Amino acid sequence: MAIKTVQATINGQTYTLTLNSTSGKYEATVTAPSKSSYNQSGHYYGVTVKATDVAGNITTKDAADATLGKSLRLQVKEKVAPIIAITAPTVGTYLTNNKPTITWKVTDADSGVNPATIGITIDSGTKITGDSIAKTAITEGYQCTYTPTTALSDGSHTIKLDASDYDGNAAATSSMSFKVDTVPPELTLSSPTDKLVTNQSACTVKGTTNDATSSPVTVTVKLNSGAAEAVTVGSDGRFSKALTLAEGTNTIIVVAKDGAGKTTTVTRTVTLNTVAPTIKSVTITPNPVDCGKTFVISVEVTN
Repeated sequence: MAIKTVQATINGQTYTLTLNSTSGKYEATVTAPSKSSYNQSGHYYGVTVKATDVAGNITTKDAADATLGKSLRLQVKEKVAPIIAITAPTVGTYLTNNKPTITWKVTDADSGVNPATIGITIDSGTKITGDSIAKTAITEGYQCTYTPTTALSDGSHTIKLDASDYDGNAAATSSMSFKVDTVPPELTLSSPTDKLVTNQSACTVKGTTNDATSSPVTVTVKLNSGAAEAVTVGSDGRFSKALTLAEGTNTIIVVAKDGAGKTTTVTRTVTLNTVAPTIKSVTITPNPVDCGKTFVISVEVTN
C-alpha cells in the first residue's frame, strides 16, 4: 500500500516529510528549538513520527517506543556561555579584613548553571569548588559567596572565577585584583618634642610617614580647636607644617591615613610662655658681712 504522508512533531511543531527518491526515505530539514533540551524531561525533545497510507492506516512512533525510542530523542545544546559578575570586592579596592567575603553571580538563561562547575582560585592556589562556596539559587543562576579559611597576607591578591552551563559551555574566566592592608601607616615626628616649653610662637611640625601596602599616605595636622589641615607629603615620606602657637598649652594632633583608610595618630603638647619672670625682692643676710664670711642671698621670683 502506498504511503500518503509522513509527519514529524517536535516541540509542538508538525513537519511534513518529503520522499527522497534517491534514498527512498522521507526527509525534512527542520530548525532546532531555540532552547537547550537540558531542561526537558529526560534532557531531550521527544519526536513523534506518524506515517499514514492511502487507505488511512496510521502508524505512530515516539520516544517511548521500545525499538525506535532512542532515535526519536532530540538533544539540543545551547552555545551561549554563562555570565559571571563579581559583586565584591571591587577591582583595585583596599581591604582591612584579611579574610574578606567574596561574592559573585553566575547566570545562564538557557540550560542553566551547573553548580558543580562553579569555582574560585585565589592567586596561584588550588581551585576551590563544592560546598566551600555558598550558593543561593536566583533567577537563571546562583548568588555565590566564599570566605577564605586562611588569612590573606598584606599586599595584592587576584581572584579568578569559573563556571559552566549544563551543556558544557564554559564562562569566560572572570578575574580581578585587590589589596589587603591590615597594618596602619608608620608615623614619626622629629619635632616638636612632646611637652616642649618655649618662648617662640613659631613652631614647625616635621616628620616622616610610609605604608608598605597602600601608599601614598595623607597627613593632616590639627592645632588646638582648629580644623585639621592637609599637609603635602614628599615622595620620600617627609612632611612639615608651620604653626603659630597660642600662649599657654597647645595640643598638636598629627594623623596619617593610608589608602585602606587605616590611620596612625601622634599627639604633641607644647607650652608657649612669652612672659618673662618678675624679680619681686632680694634680701642679703647679713648685710653688711665680715670679710671672708658667708652670707645668704634670697631672691623672690614669680612667672
